[in-house]
Amino acid sequence: MITVCFSGLCRVEMEHENYTVVTEFVLLGLSQNHKVQMILLFFFLLFYMIILPGNILIILTVWGDSQLGSPMYFFLANLAFLDICYCSVTPPKMLADFFSHRKTISYSACMAQLFFLHFLGGAEAFLLMVMAYDRYVAICKPLHYTRLVNRGVCCVLVGATWGAGFIHGIILFALSIHLPLCGPNILDNFFCDVHQLVKLACANTYIVELLMFLNNGVVIVMCFTLLLISYTVLLLKLWTQSPKAKNKVASTCVSHIIVVFVMCGPAMYLYALPFQAVPMEKVVAVFHTVIFPLTNPMIYTLRNKEIKDSMWKLISKYILWCGKLKKNILK
Repeated sequence: MITVCFSGLCRVEMEHENYTVVTEFVLLGLSQNHKVQMILLFFFLLFYMIILPGNILIILTVWGDSQLGSPMYFFLANLAFLDICYCSVTPPKMLADFFSHRKTISYSACMAQLFFLHFLGGAEAFLLMVMAYDRYVAICKPLHYTRLVNRGVCCVLVGATWGAGFIHGIILFALSIHLPLCGPNILDNFFCDVHQLVKLACANTYIVELLMFLNNGVVIVMCFTLLLISYTVLLLKLWTQSPKAKNKVASTCVSHIIVVFVMCGPAMYLYALPFQAVPMEKVVAVFHTVIFPLTNPMIYTLRNKEIKDSMWKLISKYILWCGKLKKNILK
């Protein structure tokens, strides 16, 4: 057996057959223009420096303030953690590639990126459904709320979202890893995803694409539909409440609805159209994998007075602590 490798493609020559194995992929990235890449790098780094600490602050605030012990804030902290994890899958590689002339990713790293992208993305979609259930019980069954949504139930529900996300990711991973890749290895994107890999397959992929569509497109459309129906029912229920309670609950529900559209809209655009390329795929993918996930917890926070007050208290305590520490050092 003779193996010859060049530019991520390995030619294997055996006595009775020859075949090509893909060992790495070339990523075309967001732009080939160096100036555009530097501008994008500046804005993405600025965005991360502002928003990422904000998400960490949300987690620390919920964790450190006993007044924020309700299930809603518990789920919000988990959403912030999930979004931080989700935005650690593709953006670091994308930012590093801005400095590289030839952008490549190994086959194993590509498969890992694909798995964690859909694992965490699926877990977040299911967590949004859990948060909708929490709001439904709080508004429609307030007398049974502490029994139906206690801390034990919350932990089980969050664990279930991670488990469902894992199943979702592993199915796509299993389908992708068995694709026969023996030709070109150029991906017209800044990360690895199922659409690009299917295009490179050197076999009939109709069945694989159908299974991917059922696991991706149908699931996200069903989640979006169920979430939309549940929040419509909740908003209709609000008409029977007092004006004060109506304003408070409506503000929370509006935040949830905004996040549902922000999260599910791009996902449906990318994955709910089977067997065809979608225009502006890279732009939508940037918002879906980089921008929107980190802004989701901030949308909840900006419309919630309780958590904003707690965040300012935590920041004030930190500033005072730093001031005392500085005085002690100077002494």
